[in-house]
Amino acid sequence: MEKATFAAGCFWGVEQKFKSLEGVNETSVGYMGGDTVDPTYKQVCTGETNHAEVVQLVYDPSVVTYESLLIYFFNLHDPTTLNKQGPDIGTQYRSAIFFHSESQEQQAGSVISSLQAKFDQPIVTEVTRASEFYRAEEYHQCYLEKNGLGSCS
Repeated sequence: MEKATFAAGCFWGVEQKFKSLEGVNETSVGYMGGDTVDPTYKQVCTGETNHAEVVQLVYDPSVVTYESLLIYFFNLHDPTTLNKQGPDIGTQYRSAIFFHSESQEQQAGSVISSLQAKFDQPIVTEVTRASEFYRAEEYHQCYLEKNGLGSCS
């Protein structure tokens, strides 16, 4: 099993979409890329912790490749909007790939280069080494499913 961590706006919908993929065995929502140790949702929402709302996946690379996850990630959101996805605005909603290995970093760069021509604006997705993952409060885990909601919109 391997890990992948993505930020693409509100983590509720992003988790729901990745959870449905064959080969993704586990999802957790949380926070990464900021300055505050063990941040809370309330703190992250201020934008002052510099964390992004992320989904961390545990996946089986013999079933789904990291490149396939990257392409899926780019189809989930608009990677050309800085710190904004849909109605959600702030650095916590930025587009980001948090890589766990040099191979993941290289693949992210390659996929971004190959997809750029499909967009009218530059891809602004941040590609950063994965740092400490802070699991979000339990009520955020599988939030849409727990609350009988089909999607965020």
